[in-house]
Amino acid sequence: MPAPEVLLGLVIVLALNIYALSGGADFGGGVWDLFARGPRGRSQRDLIYHAVAPIWEANHVWLILVIVVLFAAFPIGFRAITTALHVPLSLMLIGIVLRGSAFVFRSHDTRGEQLQRRWSRIFEIASIVTPVMLGVTLGAVTSGSLRLDAKQRVITDFVSSWAAPFPLALGVFVLVLFAFLAAVYLAAEATDEALAGDFRLRALLSAALVFILAWVTLALAHQGAPQLYAGLTRAGWAGLLHAVIGLASLGAMGALWVRRYRLAQVLSMVQVSGIVWGWGLAQYPFLVVPDLTIHQGTAPSAVMQAMLVALALGGVLLVPSFVYLYSVFKRPTPGGH
Repeated sequence: MPAPEVLLGLVIVLALNIYALSGGADFGGGVWDLFARGPRGRSQRDLIYHAVAPIWEANHVWLILVIVVLFAAFPIGFRAITTALHVPLSLMLIGIVLRGSAFVFRSHDTRGEQLQRRWSRIFEIASIVTPVMLGVTLGAVTSGSLRLDAKQRVITDFVSSWAAPFPLALGVFVLVLFAFLAAVYLAAEATDEALAGDFRLRALLSAALVFILAWVTLALAHQGAPQLYAGLTRAGWAGLLHAVIGLASLGAMGALWVRRYRLAQVLSMVQVSGIVWGWGLAQYPFLVVPDLTIHQGTAPSAVMQAMLVALALGGVLLVPSFVYLYSVFKRPTPGGH
């Protein structure tokens, strides 16, 4: 059986995967809210609202799970990451709060259209900034620029570890990936064919951008994140991973082309999941490249064991609850949403 720290590392990657598929798509919805234009602009915003409204708060459970596991199981890694990367992490958290607040106020503020537009802009800008900062944080952790000394204290100027080409490129990649996912989801949820077609076109365009940015980010990783680059290009599993992601990507685009939206949704989820797990596999065994592995600086074994038990028991309650939540709020309804 894998060591407790390996199992908890898998929990972190799994939670990030689920958050990308759920919360990530919510952020992508905010991107398309910004670009809602034309005669169906209002209908596009209404669809985004009805897609996001019932579940956006619940989806943050997975990000909270990542933070809790990192804090409790890997305290040295948590300290290093939150100290050196407090700027992008703070911007990400501010974005999450502003986005949620603006979304609620936009929905319930009845004082006039001008205020509605103001709340919409805050919602849209926060939906762009937050995934970029998430990608920047992951890129900095992977890049090898976040260093620890012999006493496992972080060495940082608080800027250079994340304000670099690779982390910033990964941030833009995450944003476009989430926008692609949201466009596919929205096309699948729309019951009006014209509305579905609007998001179909956006999904195809963003899929092409995802392809371009994936290669740009990988090229930058050669110098900016050598551990990641080596894993994604030379590891034994790399060929299979690229094949799965590539086939899922082409399949999603093909399904969008022929308007098989539910199939495109499944394949886009496979594509995004493959990208997340590829990052996790390439990162292993490091928690913070290159000075801290997941086997170093862990919590006492009693804490690790207790966490595994708590996660197992919590999963028994959490997973069925989410299945029920989605089954209730994600049924198709008349009128395009």
